Parts: sequence; structure tokens; C-alpha cells
Amino acid sequence: MCSSSKAGVISILFSISVLFVQAQQRSYKWMVGINGGAMIYQGDLAPSTLGSYKTPSFTVGISAAKILNPYFAVRANAVVGKLRGDDAKYNSPVWRQYRNLNFSSPVTEFSVQLLWNPFGNNSNELGLRITPYLFGGAGVSFVNISRDYNKMDTTVFSFNSKQQVGLKQDTAKGLPRSLLVLPVGAGLSFYLSPRWSLNLETIFRYTFTDYLDGFSYVANPTQKDYYHTHTVGLVYRFGGKDRLDCPKF
Repeated sequence: MCSSSKAGVISILFSISVLFVQAQQRSYKWMVGINGGAMIYQGDLAPSTLGSYKTPSFTVGISAAKILNPYFAVRANAVVGKLRGDDAKYNSPVWRQYRNLNFSSPVTEFSVQLLWNPFGNNSNELGLRITPYLFGGAGVSFVNISRDYNKMDTTVFSFNSKQQVGLKQDTAKGLPRSLLVLPVGAGLSFYLSPRWSLNLETIFRYTFTDYLDGFSYVANPTQKDYYHTHTVGLVYRFGGKDRLDCPKF
């Protein structure tokens, strides 16, 4: 057989194999997932701007997403967890030991987010094992804040001190039961198969309030409170059809 004929046969076989593989790949339309991890409070009772990693709480969530195309998806999230903050956990600065404020609150959050996959690999179209993605949206969190200021050392913070005056203002104010939140975050998908992936995510929530921890004037009324989560989850893709609409062999 001449070389040109061999090349032609090889080219045909290669084309058939590519079409066969593509026929097995599906453009999925939906994603559902479950995740768990840590919920971290950020606010007046945590000296670090990264949040109170000395008082983390467990969080769990479920999600359902509509895949719009390889680059974008719309996701609905439901998350439950707990937020906690405690001055007594921190020895520096030392005045936190004397102020000794603490709080806790269960959190139930519902949100809708737009996901962007910059590589266009929402349904593992490219066959990449690891794919980053970004997302943002809006939602509402339902809370039940329990604050404790009874351990404040009044020998250090006297009756007329800024902290005591601020505490009177705070205790006269009703606490929120629901919060508007703006979740933004980033994630990594580790594809276990075309349908299944292991996802790592970090989500930051902006809350528009300084009373997430129950305190404001006694601490820093110019700074809002936030919270974030670090989670690992399992995602399953389904629906849709073969991208070439070809029968499977």
C-alpha cells in the first residue's frame, strides 16, 4: 500500500475515533451537590481581619445549578451552620480578656449565585481534571443572636467609660433576625469522572450590618461584620444529550 493510502486510512480511523469519543461525551444541563466544612465569623470580637479561627463551627450545605453553557451556570444554595465569637479566646491585645464579650448564633442561609468557569469546562468538555471557577450572588441569612456581656470587668471599664456607654447603646437596640448577604467566592473542581467532581470552595459574605455579633458601639461601630466558609463537596452532573446527538455504540 502506498504511503498516501496509508495516510488516508490513518486519517479516517483517527476521525472515527474522535467522533466516537465525542459521541460518548454529554453536555450536562444540571448539577446537584452537597458540601461540609467550617463557618468563620469576622467582626469586632476577632482581632484578625481574616476572622475568628479560634471559634470555627461546622457547616453543611446543598446546591442545585442550571448549566447555561460551558462557561456559566446559575446555582441555588442552602447552608446551615453556626457563628461564634469570644474575646476570651485572645490574649493579645490584653484588654480583650477584660472586655470579655462573646456571642453565638445559628445561621440558615439561602442564596442564588452566578458561576463562571473561565476555561469553559462546566461539563468537563475539555477533559481537564482540575478546573478553577469564580462566583457571586445575593441571598438572605436567618439568625438568632445570643450575646453575653456579663463577664466584662467593670474595674477596668468603669461606668462612664466609652465601652460601658457603648454597651448601653447596643443593649437598647433590637438585634436582626434576617440579613441580606452578598456571597462571593472561588472554587476548584477535581473531576473524578465526567459526571462526578470533588469541589473545594471558599465563600465570603458581606452582611451590611455591625450587629451580626450583637455588638457595635461597645467595640467599633465604623466596621461591619462578615462571615465566610471553607468547604469540600461532591457534585453530580446530569441531563442533556450527546453534544453531537450521535447514538452510542
